Amino acid sequence: MLVMLYLLAVAAADVQKDPVGQQIVAFKQKTQGPIGILTTSAGAPIEYKEATSSINSNLIRNEYFMDSMTHLVRERIPERLVHAKAGGAFGYFEVTHDVTHLCKARLFSAIGKKTPVAARFSPVVVERGGIDTSRDARGFAVKFYTEDGNFDIVGFNTPMYVYKDPLLFTTFVHSQKRNPATNINDPNMLWDFLTLRPESLHMFLLVFSDRGIPDGYRHMPGFGIHTYEVVNEHGDHHFIRFHFIPDQGIKNLRSEEARRIAGLDPDYATRDLYNAIGNGNFPSWTISIQVMTIEDVKNARFDPFDVTKVLPLDEYPLRPLGRFVLNKNPINYFAEIEQLAYSPANLVPGILGGPDKVFEARRFAYRDAQNYRLGVNFNRIPVNCPIQTRVLTYNRDGNPPVKDNERDTPNYFPNTFNGAIPYVDEKRSVILQIIQDESGNFEQASELYVNELTKDERSRLVENLVFSLRMATQVLQERAIKLFTIIHPDLECWKKFAGCRFRNEVILQHGNAPKHSAESAVCAAMNTFQEVTADVLEDDWANCFLQWF
Repeated sequence: MLVMLYLLAVAAADVQKDPVGQQIVAFKQKTQGPIGILTTSAGAPIEYKEATSSINSNLIRNEYFMDSMTHLVRERIPERLVHAKAGGAFGYFEVTHDVTHLCKARLFSAIGKKTPVAARFSPVVVERGGIDTSRDARGFAVKFYTEDGNFDIVGFNTPMYVYKDPLLFTTFVHSQKRNPATNINDPNMLWDFLTLRPESLHMFLLVFSDRGIPDGYRHMPGFGIHTYEVVNEHGDHHFIRFHFIPDQGIKNLRSEEARRIAGLDPDYATRDLYNAIGNGNFPSWTISIQVMTIEDVKNARFDPFDVTKVLPLDEYPLRPLGRFVLNKNPINYFAEIEQLAYSPANLVPGILGGPDKVFEARRFAYRDAQNYRLGVNFNRIPVNCPIQTRVLTYNRDGNPPVKDNERDTPNYFPNTFNGAIPYVDEKRSVILQIIQDESGNFEQASELYVNELTKDERSRLVENLVFSLRMATQVLQERAIKLFTIIHPDLECWKKFAGCRFRNEVILQHGNAPKHSAESAVCAAMNTFQEVTADVLEDDWANCFLQWF
């Protein structure tokens, strides 16, 4: 008996240390025995012999076999096109500062007001069975279950986006995914897109910097990326960008450490989030906003609705809004995280959304993706239901779940038989109509390189770029170098080496180059040295790398 008590105590301690590894043990400990009699999906009890052996029996009449097998082969649903792999959790948002003079949305109506939230964090490109430590942007999505319906911020861990013309969405996704012939990720496809659409380099400078691999989701910031238009009770319009800064601090992984972790624990970030919450170390984020008036918009020196750009913090400083805390793990991953469906179209009174075309396209694309993946009634799946308001629609039928299918209420509008009616807003606001240009964003990319990255971070940025470019064709390498040179004049000397051969493993190499520490850092990413023909003096070579670092 004493031995048993000791073992139970050890097991309990293990649960505290590793809730992921001990989840099934913890379930056994909290139940007194079998939770009930096994049944079919139709509720019929399963007899012991039917569930334990099918040898020498009629399989078609074995209802346990038929029920489980026909369900098994239909378990998988379509994988998300992007953001397929994810971790997620639940918690609450709390208002800490008054913003009612900016926005009338009821979730911001009073200091101390709490709203339930569901958060999902995800690499963009990685498939569902991939690694958590890939060099990639991350999705940062938060669903607020408000009394006026669900409000979704479908953001990223970068404050800017890849492109501003939604026509590029298909091209971008295909270029990031596997080559259709080889079924292998292809650097030529990636760099062809990036160099043909140089506005994407602003975001990808961050992706190839230290920030491209967050040290788990708890230490990852989030950004709404769009400039949202909001309205207050008086009908005054303002424009805001959302920032989510982790109270645990921002931490990132170096490339070598990320590769090591990938081999040991491909689910590193998901495990870290689950274990932290399971051990009572609830992660939280401070939510702040940047604010613009209509006059600020008119006088801005660039397009403030361009999602490939950021709003400079020195011109539009952060204002605190609130914080959100994640304190509850999912009970069932598929039911609560895989089926969790976000859409920028989920807005509430007081928040009009972004007037840019990317936001408009995402309103359609996300809804359509969920219709395909989960069915037209995806908002009736419990985790997507607006739990703080009564839902009344004229939508009917379709693939389950339909819940009560709106019971016996009229199914058309307008009607004279007491069906649901829309509300009247005497100060109804219409979103701003804007005209966007085709200008690039080299200026902000340059500011990022010079002002936001330290000397060491710039060094590692080059290493990571080299590591990715080394497998691209020479034409793409040279095109990339020209664009990097435009980003900042310190990169001017790269032009001298535009004619160098990159031959798979090597980039910007000179056989007699001095062993300067900065050069060595780059060469480590190249893996090998080769002689190339370059009419450059050794001193020029060293000076070039000195300018980089």
